[in-house]
Amino acid sequence: MTVYVFDSGPLIDLFRHYYRDRFPSLWEAFDAMVTEGRITSTREVFNELESHDDDLAAWCKENRQQVFITPSAEELEFVKEIFEVRHFQAMIRRRERLQGGSVADPFVVARAKCLGDGCVVTTEKHSPNAVKIPNVCEYLGVDCTSLEEFMEREKWRF
Repeated sequence: MTVYVFDSGPLIDLFRHYYRDRFPSLWEAFDAMVTEGRITSTREVFNELESHDDDLAAWCKENRQQVFITPSAEELEFVKEIFEVRHFQAMIRRRERLQGGSVADPFVVARAKCLGDGCVVTTEKHSPNAVKIPNVCEYLGVDCTSLEEFMEREKWRF
């Protein structure tokens, strides 16, 4: 069974567009996947989202231990492999380098790769020669999908 590793963008979209009281069956399915361990992310995504003052930040804090996992040694080694590709070093934008901001993208890719059956869920789009999550995933042989495609893969109908 596929385990989905969520980047921050799809989580933001879920909470921004699919309100719990309007889409209860979607959230029941999502919460069940969290309980089953089929929805996961990384500590770095948590760091990007925890400062929001909204339902998403509250959900992140409530699910911190179960969803937002600290990278393993294997994942850290894979992040190193990602950055050995000179082009991918641009994943860390200048602002993050100077201010020490959170950089989740390589950790999301590494988590999916190290899970074996992991699939990254992101809002980023593949673009030629770009340093976007889908480009990195394609280069490294990691499954990657959008939020909409995630719902299609799971055959969700509401």
